[in-house]
Amino acid sequence: MSRMIFVNLPVADLTKSMAFYESQGFTNNPHFTDETAACMVLSETIHVMLLTHAKWRTFTDRPIPPADTSEVMLALSCESRVAVDAMCEAASANGGTADINPPQDHGFMYGRALADPDGHVWESFWMDPAAIPSDAAAN
Repeated sequence: MSRMIFVNLPVADLTKSMAFYESQGFTNNPHFTDETAACMVLSETIHVMLLTHAKWRTFTDRPIPPADTSEVMLALSCESRVAVDAMCEAASANGGTADINPPQDHGFMYGRALADPDGHVWESFWMDPAAIPSDAAAN
């Protein structure tokens, strides 16, 4: 069995967050969704659990960080530069914020960062491994 990742995120408005993630290509798994949580599926191995603040607090006593802070940036690979741009456009049109950091274009790799409605940071990126320069790690 392949290992799976479940990214758990606290959200202020479950319905709004579900709509946002659907705009990013995720689908809802109703078997793990109720009025306090939603399982949003990107692939067989990548899932995002959207948890209301009340539900989140049943897992940890740690505070929920304010939306204008960052603790982690989750990066999702895309099939093309066009797909990277489409994710950012969909984010802006569905309650998120595109280009929270300057876009990165290194020729062989292109990426843009976005935030969901609760400020969780995602980076969409495209990379052509065949075009990576031999000195790329030094940059």
